[in-house]
Amino acid sequence: MNSWLDRIMQDLPEKQILTQLADRYSYSFDASFGEYLPEVVVQVKNKYEAATLLKIANDYKVPVYPRGAGTCLSGGPLPVHGGIVLDMSQWPQKIEMQAGDLIVTVSPSVHTADINKEAEGYGLMYAPDPSSAHVSTIGGNLAENSGGPRGLKYGVTKDSVIGLEVVTPEGEIIRTGGRTIKNVTGFDLTKLIVGCEGTLGVITEATLKLVPKPPAYQTIMVSFAEVRTAGQAISTTLSSGILPAKMEFMDQACIRAVEDFHPAGLPMDAGAVVIIELDGQPEAIKAETELLNVIMEQAGADRITIPETKEEAERVWHARKQVSPAIAKIKPTKVSEDATVPRSKIPDMLERLNDIRKKYHVEVVVFGHAGDGNLHPNVLCDKRDQEEMARVESAVEELFQAAIDLGGTLSGEHGIGTMKAPFMENELGAAGLDLMKRIKESWDPNNILNPGKIFPEQGQKLVLRDE
Repeated sequence: MNSWLDRIMQDLPEKQILTQLADRYSYSFDASFGEYLPEVVVQVKNKYEAATLLKIANDYKVPVYPRGAGTCLSGGPLPVHGGIVLDMSQWPQKIEMQAGDLIVTVSPSVHTADINKEAEGYGLMYAPDPSSAHVSTIGGNLAENSGGPRGLKYGVTKDSVIGLEVVTPEGEIIRTGGRTIKNVTGFDLTKLIVGCEGTLGVITEATLKLVPKPPAYQTIMVSFAEVRTAGQAISTTLSSGILPAKMEFMDQACIRAVEDFHPAGLPMDAGAVVIIELDGQPEAIKAETELLNVIMEQAGADRITIPETKEEAERVWHARKQVSPAIAKIKPTKVSEDATVPRSKIPDMLERLNDIRKKYHVEVVVFGHAGDGNLHPNVLCDKRDQEEMARVESAVEELFQAAIDLGGTLSGEHGIGTMKAPFMENELGAAGLDLMKRIKESWDPNNILNPGKIFPEQGQKLVLRDE
């Protein structure tokens, strides 16, 4: 260690290098499971420092783990093999608007919500809206290809990225894409890097696409007696020609948890609620609202609530945002997943989750971005109870397989990281996974960038308890 650490000390500002145990410990965990202590933390503040660090790490074959705000739910930034945590959170924040081109250039340390706030001053919008937008950094969102409620209409993070500045594992600074919406020059390296979870390069700048902010919005809350009926109504709506900006789902356990945590007037007797947001021109929204009423009534809705004021609509959406903290009060540990299925399979996935709940005697609550099939089954448990956690591990494994069996995917927006790596071959097959490994090997021949993520290691399995 001394030789490579000496090089880092010589070539980078000493005050940006953290070696004390107390400092390093705060980088040993994220919002998922497991703790891994890095040998050193380096807080880079520009692309040249990042390039210098990666060149040293590559020379000595030392693993490097890029990290933003650490809000990841899949173990993305965890230093599972020690080495260096590359902390991007102290990078000077930059948001450069080019409103005439409907684009913005940002540094990796910018909070995602601040990009949208800046865009709104120009009548524009940065569409991706992960729930952690006020605390997560755009660099982390790019690495994980984050989603959010607006993903239904506007896509996930990769759909809003047109250019990147990246430091390669060997310390070279490259640019991908550009400032134009159309760009088909060569391979689409931009899309390859977004969502690579820091395994192919370190993003030091991004050019993002903006869209005009819609002039009007309408919120609609629909309650159903049965969860399956709610799932069928979602599928029917999306095949009707209406494309909501958001279409969120909460089961009865979520509703009760929110009402116990912070009463919001949700229908306690409902089996499930679907919360919808339409956006666009006022006349179009009015017509779509009327059609949506008919669709929901025919689908078997118990109650349709249309807020009449902005404040009433905000209360509904605030209730939806309270789900995660509310259910966290039920039990000490929350295993948050994001299995995603084709929209037409939502009712089937909800039934499979109910079967899993009964089979393993675990508490599962379900909410999520149902409009794009992205459900968030949360298993509530207590990690101090080893026997319960063993059942939870089995339940989560079966949950993943259920999504794959229904034509879905392991992750819609949380990423693979360490949590889902053992199941990658189940979805991609041996040949598909091998192709991804070969891409990684070609980009990073010494395997220094975020090793232990995405690709399963020998004997690796899902572990949510101390072993």
